[in-house]
Amino acid sequence: MNGPGPRRPAWERLPLLILGFVALFVGLGAGLARLGWSMPEAASGAAALHGPLMVCGFFGVVISLERAVAIGRAWAYAAPLLAGIGTAAAMHGEVSATPWLYVAASAVLLAASLHVLNRQRELFMAVIAAAAGCWTVGAWLWAAGWAVHELVGWWLAFLVLTIAGERLELSRFMQPSPAARRMFVAIVGAMLAGLLAWGTRWGVALYGAALVALTGWLLRNDIARRTVLHKGLTRFIAVCLLSGYFWLAVGGAVMIGFELVPGSAAYDAALHALLLGFVFAMVFGHAPIIFPAVLRVAVPYHPVFYAPLALLHASVALRLAGDASGNFDWKRWGAMLSAIALVGFIANTASAVVRGRRGGARGAAARASR
Repeated sequence: MNGPGPRRPAWERLPLLILGFVALFVGLGAGLARLGWSMPEAASGAAALHGPLMVCGFFGVVISLERAVAIGRAWAYAAPLLAGIGTAAAMHGEVSATPWLYVAASAVLLAASLHVLNRQRELFMAVIAAAAGCWTVGAWLWAAGWAVHELVGWWLAFLVLTIAGERLELSRFMQPSPAARRMFVAIVGAMLAGLLAWGTRWGVALYGAALVALTGWLLRNDIARRTVLHKGLTRFIAVCLLSGYFWLAVGGAVMIGFELVPGSAAYDAALHALLLGFVFAMVFGHAPIIFPAVLRVAVPYHPVFYAPLALLHASVALRLAGDASGNFDWKRWGAMLSAIALVGFIANTASAVVRGRRGGARGAAARASR
């Protein structure tokens, strides 16, 4: 078997990451515009693309870029590039080309994931490859004319299974029992079965039950329940994970108890508990690890990292309280505070990178003066 190709210079990855953050900012603005906030034309004009921009445009770039860096193959970088071009096409009114560009991006990510699975035949890698396949199916259905609410389960599975696979990999330090591994397989199987019946009430309920069961499995087997007792960055990552699992359970519980009618309070609550409360809590926790790997920059920990995390959880709670009570202002302000939390997270990460570079420069100067 041939080894990985030459590693790409870190600076070459920055434009790809920027494309992802363009999708994030436009997607956030599009979501706020849907709730009546005044936004720039670039965002308000993309209001109908809020979901695709967040899932395919942002997470598609970030996840596929991380995968490309990990396998070290030049062709794998086509995935984040195609996803970024899809976002550019959406912003320039080429809405018919956008879904197919996302399909192409997801297909490359799937190929990259299968490439890794072929080299590393482990359960966690099979789950991660299945996650990439879910993105491909969802993108293809969107390109084929399905409405987002009809396929959103596939995109949720893309994110949830990616995270679950990565946590399963790290759970090896906790040595889950064979019974626990079989339970994990059963949970993923139930989730995929519910996904195949997404258009039915029982299918959505089964999907939600699998999410609740996955929460229990992660709380029992994830190393985060031990590392939360540590200090500094290690504790921060664990707090992000454990607090995010709460919203994973909430999203699943809403799916069990309520029908997800597009535009309904239950639909809004389930999706944003999962996509904001769960997935972005995972992003906050993994960013200090992902950024050094992707861009080869240090992201030194600072206690201020907790501020955006706390605001994120408070904003999701406010939004879901608005959904439950029918208070539109709470829902609207919850969305705005979530956007502020995400911007704060990006600002914190950028300032940490600057601190890391200054610290590295001071260290280099001190060594040179000896």
